[in-house]
Amino acid sequence: MLERGADLGIATDGDADRLGIIDDKGEFLHPNQILVLLYDYLLTVKGWSGPAVRNMSTTHLLDRVAEAHGETCYEVPVGFKWISAKMTETNAVIGGESSGGLTVRGHISGQDGIYAGSLLVEAVAASGKKLSELYADLVAKYGQLEMVERAYSFNGEERDALQKRVFVDHDLPDFGLPISRIRWDDGCKVYFEDGGWITVRFSGTEPVLRVFCEMENEADALAAADLVAAHLGLGA
Repeated sequence: MLERGADLGIATDGDADRLGIIDDKGEFLHPNQILVLLYDYLLTVKGWSGPAVRNMSTTHLLDRVAEAHGETCYEVPVGFKWISAKMTETNAVIGGESSGGLTVRGHISGQDGIYAGSLLVEAVAASGKKLSELYADLVAKYGQLEMVERAYSFNGEERDALQKRVFVDHDLPDFGLPISRIRWDDGCKVYFEDGGWITVRFSGTEPVLRVFCEMENEADALAAADLVAAHLGLGA
């Protein structure tokens, strides 16, 4: 990117349903950031209207964009089938997840990294700005949230113990923050009163326990994620 002075770099996984983006400064843009950028573009520039859909481990910054436009952001369990179903039900503009998959209304009901990358190229071209500038504008409008992700492997016996301790006994650490609610229908998600959140759930594709945390700053997100790991005796 930097050697060639490119405007942006786009990569997909093997079946091209997910994408990764590098901006004009050579910085990686998280799929969360791309999802929010594209939703804002479709609402603000393209003039679309409608809600957004995300899974429980995807940025709540999407909720801020929806609220600013008088729309709703719906939360569903992990798994793109849930996103597709909720998009159909609500006629949502966009649906996506933090692992890099998204789609928009009128396109296919599954993830499409090539389409998402093409739409991002369109958004950058329409703005007349660099991608880094476009995202800076977004942060100025809606603020910034920082997410950290952790994955902890285990053996069979450890999985059974974790399953009982977390999802049966509901044994969570004291986060030292006011909690508004906890959901248990897809792993565990703790919603803090200040807008932050943390999820703990088993991966559906790998033998790992995943911890996602989003806060106003990275240090707080890291501290909360590390607190879960320490409480449960999990290694890196």
